[in-house]
Amino acid sequence: MNKEQLLVLNNTTVLVTGGAGFIGSNLCETLLDNNIKVVCLDNFATGKRKNIEPFLDNPGFKLIEGDIRSLADCNKACKDVDFVLHQAALGSVPRSINDPITTNDVNISGFLNMLVAARDAKVKRFVYAASSSTYGDHEALPKVEDVIGKPLSPYAITKYVNELYADIFHKTYDLDTVGLRYFNVFGKRQDPDGAYAAVIPKFVQQFVTHESPIINGDGSYSRDFTYIDNVVQMNLRAITTSNKNALNNVYNVAYGERTTLLELATLLKQYLSEYDSSIDNIEIKHRENRIGDIPHSLASINKAKELLNYNPKYNISSGLKEAVKWYWESLQKK
Repeated sequence: MNKEQLLVLNNTTVLVTGGAGFIGSNLCETLLDNNIKVVCLDNFATGKRKNIEPFLDNPGFKLIEGDIRSLADCNKACKDVDFVLHQAALGSVPRSINDPITTNDVNISGFLNMLVAARDAKVKRFVYAASSSTYGDHEALPKVEDVIGKPLSPYAITKYVNELYADIFHKTYDLDTVGLRYFNVFGKRQDPDGAYAAVIPKFVQQFVTHESPIINGDGSYSRDFTYIDNVVQMNLRAITTSNKNALNNVYNVAYGERTTLLELATLLKQYLSEYDSSIDNIEIKHRENRIGDIPHSLASINKAKELLNYNPKYNISSGLKEAVKWYWESLQKK
């Protein structure tokens, strides 16, 4: 998106929940770069203070340390806000399998709190992070928004319930919402540490420290990996669109191509070898498949293109090159 398209956000305030997280901090950065006022709500359960440190001295940035499980915190964050970009959630299928109660509390009860707070504050639009996990056991490819299967994890259930609640809040309270089903987002500020680290930053860190990355299964499982800048573009299109037909819908947010895990690891190895030639000799290892993982994921992005003029700029190759450059530079600073 260009600056002219963001002019509709002049003199407005955007709340980014989970603004210290991977996706949230990238949204905060882009909004601030375009002189749009930002309120960030985060409890730092998974978000990182270092992600928002560059924004703390910006007069257009306000940090509220709070929890979406607290309605009072949600009301405070929504006060005098025009738009909400709701990114706060507990991600990870394995985490939800290990602790379904906390995942439910954050992703469903917290989501409902945010809807109520947004309704009561009379925000203009509520854009929220949905998930490709909602497609569940539906096997057909590519994934089309109006055809889903049964969820395969507690996490997937919570994200589908978000869509149901958003729909009800539009029909009952006239709150305009847009749901964005993210497909395997990656890029700068994605955390490589922790038990539930996403596959790309985890593989990068392993290659850089000369460890063998371990692929679940034979590497034939595939995903529609989506670079962060594409996701930022989609969020901004969702809050700036003047197309009324685009509202109160759910959209796939992806590039529209799939890459196997083995292809992914091979590309990362190739791009990182340009910084450290010894990485080229590292072996890629395998182990059993993980419970709750769907074999393949590929999005149709036709609906997003048609209704929101979505135009993703980064494919897997160009996105990985950007991500690898950022990770390499960041790891060298440690």
